[in-house]
Amino acid sequence: MAADLESEVQAIDKSLLECSAEEIAVKWLQANDLQKEVYQHLAYYVPKIYCRGPNPAPQREDMLAQHVLLGPMEWYLCGEDPAFGFPKLEQANRPSHLCGRVFKVGEPTYSCRDCAVDPTCVLCMECFLGSIHREHRYRMTTSGGGGFCDCGDTEAWKEGPYCQKHELNTSETAEEEDPLVHLPEDMVARAYNIFAIAFKYAVDILTWEKENELPGLEMIEKSDTYYCMLFNDEVHTYEQVIYTLQKAVNCTQKEAIGFATTVDRDGRRSVRYGDFQYCDQAKSVIVRNTSRQTKPLKVQVMHSSIVAHQSFGLKLLTWLGSVIGYSDGLRRILCQVGLQEGPDGENSSLVDKLMLYDSKLWKGARNVYHQLFMSSLLMDLKYKKLFAIRFARNYERLQSDFMKDDHDREFSIADLSIQIFTVPSLARMLITEENLMTTIIKTFMDHLRHRDIQGRFQFERYTALQAFKFRRVQSLILDLKYVLISKPTEWSDDLRRKFLEGFDAFLELLKCMQGMDPITRQVGQHIEMEPEWEAAFTLQMKLTLVISMMQDWCALDEKVLIEAYKKCLTVLMQCHSGFTDGEQPIVLSMCGHSVETIRYCVSQEKVSIHLPVSRLLAGLHVLLSKTEVAYKFPELLPLSELSPPMLIEHPLRCLVLCAQVHAGMWRRNGFSLVNQDVVQQNNTLIEEMLYLIIMIVGERFSPGIGQVNATDEIKREIIHQLSIRPMAHSELVKALPEDENRETGMESVIEEVACFKKPGLTGRGLYELKPECAKNFNLYFYHFSRAEQSKAEEAQRKLRRQNREDTALPPPALPPFCPLFASLVNILQSDVMLCIMGTILQWAVEHNGYAWSESMLQRVLHLIGMALQEEKQHLENLSEENVVTFTFTQKISKPGEAPSNSPSILAMLETLQNAPHLEVHKDMIRWILKTFNTIKKLRESSSSSPVAETEGNIMEESSRDKDKAERKRKAEIARLRREKIMAQMSEMQRHFINENKELFQQTLEELDTSTSGVHENSPVISDAKLTALGPEQTRVAEPRQVVMCILCQEEQEVKVDSRAMVLAAFIQRSTVLSKNRNKITPDPEKYDPLFMHPDLACGTHTGSCGHIMHAHCWQRYFDAVQAKEQRRQQRLRVHTSYDVENGEFLCPLCECLSNTVIPLLPPPRVLFNRLDFSGQPNLTQWIKTVSQQVKALHLLQNEDCASHSGHSEKMDQLQLPEGFRPDFKLKNPYSESIKEMLTTFGTATYKVGLKVHPNEEDPRVPIMCWGSCAYTIQTIERLLADEDKPLFGHLPCRQDDCLTSLTRFAAAHWTVSSLSAVQGHFCTLLASLVPNEKNGNLPCILDIDMFHLLVSLVLSFPAIHCQDFSGVSLGTGDLHLFHLVTMAHIIQILLTSSTEENGMDQENTNSEEEVAVLTLYKFLCQCTGSALKEISSGWHLCRNLKAGIMPFLRCSALFFHYLNGVPAPSEIQVNGANQFEHLCSYLSLPNNLTCLFQENSEILNTLIESWCSNNEVKRYLEGKRHAISYARESNKLIDLPDDYSCLINQASNFSCPKSGGDKSRAPTLCLVCGTMLCSQSYCCQTELEGEDVGACTAHTYTCGSGVGIFLRVRECQVLFLAGKTKGCFYPPPYLDDYGETDQGLRRGNPLHLCKERFKKIQKLWQQHSITEEIGHAQEANQTLVGIDWQHL
Repeated sequence: MAADLESEVQAIDKSLLECSAEEIAVKWLQANDLQKEVYQHLAYYVPKIYCRGPNPAPQREDMLAQHVLLGPMEWYLCGEDPAFGFPKLEQANRPSHLCGRVFKVGEPTYSCRDCAVDPTCVLCMECFLGSIHREHRYRMTTSGGGGFCDCGDTEAWKEGPYCQKHELNTSETAEEEDPLVHLPEDMVARAYNIFAIAFKYAVDILTWEKENELPGLEMIEKSDTYYCMLFNDEVHTYEQVIYTLQKAVNCTQKEAIGFATTVDRDGRRSVRYGDFQYCDQAKSVIVRNTSRQTKPLKVQVMHSSIVAHQSFGLKLLTWLGSVIGYSDGLRRILCQVGLQEGPDGENSSLVDKLMLYDSKLWKGARNVYHQLFMSSLLMDLKYKKLFAIRFARNYERLQSDFMKDDHDREFSIADLSIQIFTVPSLARMLITEENLMTTIIKTFMDHLRHRDIQGRFQFERYTALQAFKFRRVQSLILDLKYVLISKPTEWSDDLRRKFLEGFDAFLELLKCMQGMDPITRQVGQHIEMEPEWEAAFTLQMKLTLVISMMQDWCALDEKVLIEAYKKCLTVLMQCHSGFTDGEQPIVLSMCGHSVETIRYCVSQEKVSIHLPVSRLLAGLHVLLSKTEVAYKFPELLPLSELSPPMLIEHPLRCLVLCAQVHAGMWRRNGFSLVNQDVVQQNNTLIEEMLYLIIMIVGERFSPGIGQVNATDEIKREIIHQLSIRPMAHSELVKALPEDENRETGMESVIEEVACFKKPGLTGRGLYELKPECAKNFNLYFYHFSRAEQSKAEEAQRKLRRQNREDTALPPPALPPFCPLFASLVNILQSDVMLCIMGTILQWAVEHNGYAWSESMLQRVLHLIGMALQEEKQHLENLSEENVVTFTFTQKISKPGEAPSNSPSILAMLETLQNAPHLEVHKDMIRWILKTFNTIKKLRESSSSSPVAETEGNIMEESSRDKDKAERKRKAEIARLRREKIMAQMSEMQRHFINENKELFQQTLEELDTSTSGVHENSPVISDAKLTALGPEQTRVAEPRQVVMCILCQEEQEVKVDSRAMVLAAFIQRSTVLSKNRNKITPDPEKYDPLFMHPDLACGTHTGSCGHIMHAHCWQRYFDAVQAKEQRRQQRLRVHTSYDVENGEFLCPLCECLSNTVIPLLPPPRVLFNRLDFSGQPNLTQWIKTVSQQVKALHLLQNEDCASHSGHSEKMDQLQLPEGFRPDFKLKNPYSESIKEMLTTFGTATYKVGLKVHPNEEDPRVPIMCWGSCAYTIQTIERLLADEDKPLFGHLPCRQDDCLTSLTRFAAAHWTVSSLSAVQGHFCTLLASLVPNEKNGNLPCILDIDMFHLLVSLVLSFPAIHCQDFSGVSLGTGDLHLFHLVTMAHIIQILLTSSTEENGMDQENTNSEEEVAVLTLYKFLCQCTGSALKEISSGWHLCRNLKAGIMPFLRCSALFFHYLNGVPAPSEIQVNGANQFEHLCSYLSLPNNLTCLFQENSEILNTLIESWCSNNEVKRYLEGKRHAISYARESNKLIDLPDDYSCLINQASNFSCPKSGGDKSRAPTLCLVCGTMLCSQSYCCQTELEGEDVGACTAHTYTCGSGVGIFLRVRECQVLFLAGKTKGCFYPPPYLDDYGETDQGLRRGNPLHLCKERFKKIQKLWQQHSITEEIGHAQEANQTLVGIDWQHL
């Protein structure tokens, strides 16, 4: 069957491949009815090419379609071979000066804040980099896809519209020339024909609704092949779709995920292929399964040929888009074809048809035709205009389609409004010719149908569906904003008329909002359901910007402003009609004035906060003043008709409502209100009223109200924000009001009022207020919330105390009012106001309990201060003829009238100045009195010649001096008291020390001994040479080590036989030093880790926080953690930050993540060291002896296997080396509890390092322990080297303690392992350097990491040495092993060193050292059969050798230092010269390393020959394989570009590797190896240990053995992952100019790499602290624990 199928496919292909495009085109050229010919061709071939089976085959389809279907069209169009035709067209074409690049999802876009006409004007990266805007204040964002680049559009940019690339294309010829003149006439005709047919075919087939027949494309034979087609919607989730598909078309989960991904991406996907019934059955299952909660998924059964034609239809549209790219002329023709009206009149053009069918198309089809519109209609300026008109005429229909459409706006044709309405010239044209403003507003009103009796909007309960609809409706407001965003510079009469028509419509809309959603205060019962407020509130918020944009338009033309003002006033009157319904007016009287008004009780009647008409009128009223229309044409304005009481009625009700809310009168549960303190409520209402008066008189910083400009306004905002606390740039921007271009205008003035402080390694840059600006601080600034006000007050008072000033916060001097508002200041000196002030001061003087409050008094003092400032300014600006009418000072000096005869306000203030209960306000009252005196003086000087100083002033002076003296006296008393107390304390201290002398003596001694061994140079040693190993090893008296358990606080000495003490530790696999991340990890059960390869592909690192516990305390603690975890899992089912099943816990003291404990031990080598009474053998003798011992062990093992009898006779037969007793068993010196901990830590290392189940019997356990010790030392040596720190003396104590314990543990671990296994390891390890007949097939010398080998040899040697009673010391063995490994390493370095004799200034000194190295190298050349390169310069060799061996020597020094406890010589504790010599001396090596070879030449020559004769070495020298060369470079994280946009660009070009060229949604960069991954998506999930994990998690296992550092490019945040359940986000190393990160790229400021912060991340990685960092983050923030990190 399969064979038949294949041949069938081939047969089809053959007949198709024989088609000749040229012949078909010729046939078409001769045809009479071209459309019929083409349709017949398509009807026959399309179904043969497309949709031939269940799965699409895009490569085959595209290849055939190009050959059979598009080829003929191209030939027809060009009239010759398109391979020549198209390039000719391109050459003749004048390239467009528009860029028009359509953005992909996630592509970076740039907007210039200085030059863009509005924020929607953007550039693609390429244009941006070639434009002048690079140097401006730009903003970068990532595109949501679908917009296009505005480069070359002169209407989008105030300057610099062209980048360098597009500048060349703007020629001097007239812009409006017809592009068709560049095309031959016959071609124009052919293009019309073929475009018309192709475009019509595509539109017909895409808008075709019948599922079973075709428009004019009937096939000859009709097969029974159908597709079950599933469509996308925005309602169902991925999970629902996947689950349904698995049931409906029984596919695997993987396939279902594939289907769902495609449906989400393209909008539809066939999920089954076969006959009608087979597909229909799947359809019914899907519909049945998804219709329970919501409307069902859309599924259609479609005939395969329809699907085929639709696929080709889309292909055709794409083809049209690419063809018109060759020539502007072709683009113009396509536009004409698309917009040509068909036979059915209005809306019959192809473009209209597509547009109006938009909401019925699937996502993929929409994308294709939207792209085509963008590259054709929107790129041709003439047709852009015609298209805009079609769009505006169909606006209402398109919008109502969009309301019902279940796709988001970015997939709807309605979204093109942003491309059309934001072009200023088009927007104006559409307003005047198509009445666009009115259309948009009317459409908007049509969608909000519900009204109440008064005709206001009414919103019922806000269900999900309503919320969805309402969100859609809001997009209309956006369109209105686009239309208004660029303001007209000149007005035509038409524009005026149409704008005012639009304004009328807008007023209608606002009228429906004025007073909507009224609320009534509930008293006495609890409110169960909160009334619906959200919709109305959202509407009001969204329209705020539109209202202010409308005002901006009005301000530009005097006629328009006057008309708009009148219209607005009329509408407000209409809203107010019936507002006095049946109410009887009442008369209020106070201080001899009376007023008639209407009683309205806000706490009982209905009241609304929605008053947009009032807001609009207020704004227009200010504009009358700002544009001076009010003064130029007063006769045209109805100013005399204004009735202030009526105008302020509604706003006042709203303000009273706010005040009542503050007073707690609108709490939800009505009960508390009845019993609430009425007096307190009244007090709050009085405070709020005073605050309102402060605002009315004091807030004049809007141009038009006060004589200020816009920068004064913004300065004042900034000053008050920074008065609260220093702020970061982003906080400030958030706190400041934005205009319609999202600009606050802050940058222009910030330098004048604030200083910028740069951030350190953490935190962000802050702006601090300049001290000279503090005088402008106004405590009652109207944008302060209550919390902000009290913070600001506290901060300012504190500042004044620090500067030794008095703490009054007087009202600042204010700019004068504009004439229209000038009379407002009289409120302050009105009788009623003075009466209020007097009354409150009277209450304060009488101090009668609760009827007044301090903040009431504070507000009154502020008002008095404002009035004094006002009067002072009036006097200072006095001109000759004017009389100052503002006489506040005189009014407050007068006492009250009879009969009450209350004292004057001034007198009361003087009384209050000394009132003890008003200490806080003292400074303010003093400031008021002082200002009063200043004004009095001013008045006198202006009325007559200067008089002598007034008594008031003298009196005030003297009172101030008294005050100063008083303060001084108090300060003196306080100082004396402090001194006395200090003296007493030190006396008591002395006394205590004398009484407890011995205690102190002891503590001091302990302090001496407990400092770590490094600093422990007792005077005896310090002169002598310090040697770390060998028979000459410096003997150091071992200090007593007494430590305290963090759990039970008991102290204990660390001894061999005492209870075990342990350190919390964390073991992890690590690839930080890896030179080969692609190594496949072998099967852990069979893998033998004895030799570490020099590429250090994966090591085991041990770290510790350095906190010590008793082993038994720790065991108890861990059991408790485990028990708690089991209980918690049953309850909560969430992860913690640690995984108890893997033995993880948090250190009880510092909460550092740990997974085991290291036992603390005294130095272990001392225990195994015997007397060294014989002369110590040299290397050659020692190797011989050890080789004999090894041989004996081998024989014995073989004997053991053969027979168990006659053991002792065999012993005699063997020639055992002298003093070697293989049957001797050493008694383990350690206590039981220490032995148990040795096993515990050993097994943990083995378990983590090999990823296997724990098994303490496994012979690999000791190997893993030695390996972890070696690897950890190597990482620490690299860290120190990278930071240029000396080897000793600079380690933090936690690392120092960790290395000490780890090395001692590794040296003691053999005592709890099987002796024969450790002996076996030693024999094998030694055999790699000293070959014997038993061990063949060991890795060659190039494939062994020598430091790992050294550690393993030295630490396994005691297992053999303990049976050697010949008197050779352990130290001798150490020394010889060290020398042997060092020499092997030297050979390794010489074999792999790539010594190019580059022209460095070499010093041909020919010292003996260089000669010796050359000799050795020549000997190597002999051994390798001259495969090595000839090298003549000894100096180069020496330099390479020293550089290459340095890391090894540094690691060895650390190792022997921690092993034997010999303090490091002071020279290695600093970075000085001659480090190499000092290291050699400490490690008892000769300074000239080649001496080692000369001293032991007899045996070494043999060894070198055997090393070089290895086959792998030969292969390497012949260039057939690779080897690591020395010194290994340190691994660093990848290099990141300085400018973040490079990364965004790289990511936007990255497509998901699995879903056929689709752009990845969350591209994520691995910072360790630089791979870009497609994170957080179904497409790239893989299976890992039986679980589905995302791309990043999978990558961590190959690249970082479970740990990963990633940069999520679109979010600009760093991601740390460890294992499957641990992860956290970390601030990125990219900062903007204000020292802030921008996670989520919300602000879009240019970001640059901060090297220090990147270094910090790199250091975390190199120190293996990533897992610990995640642990701390997850402990600090519980929400991180709930994230499924494995899916990232």
